[in-house]
Amino acid sequence: MRLLVRDRILGIGDDYWIEDDRGNKVFLVDGKAMRLRDTFELKDAEGRVLIDIHKKMLALRDTMVIERGGEPLATVRRKRLSLLRNHYRVTLADGSTELDVSGRILDREFAVEYDGELLAVISRRWHTLRDTYGVDVVRDDADPALLIAVAVCVIHLAEKERED
Repeated sequence: MRLLVRDRILGIGDDYWIEDDRGNKVFLVDGKAMRLRDTFELKDAEGRVLIDIHKKMLALRDTMVIERGGEPLATVRRKRLSLLRNHYRVTLADGSTELDVSGRILDREFAVEYDGELLAVISRRWHTLRDTYGVDVVRDDADPALLIAVAVCVIHLAEKERED
């Protein structure tokens, strides 16, 4: 499944649409402005909230939490002691499953892997429009909403780190 992300079109509250390869709107990333912590909602085309994303308030390192239906789904944080500056670890709620995210996050050129197997590739190479990149979900059994949420988290964390 290949998705097209038009990142921050409006620039207000970090809202942007994600479309499929036929131009149909599939997901809306709804950034919640005026909150104490960084918060996003991933909604379907009809406006139903699929995933909640928020920054964990009390953490030693910047951490984003992904929830579905009020239940924790995953946590995302920069990998400790990584030789690569842009390397993030996603720990799923079961505690034993981890996804690795690595590449040039700020350039929108990175991959999401599980146990060495590629799940998704995020890239601007396929697109010439500014602030547009593709998310190619490689595995058919992968959860596209979760992978979009992971991409939102790592990009947000990398941008916050750059600002600091």
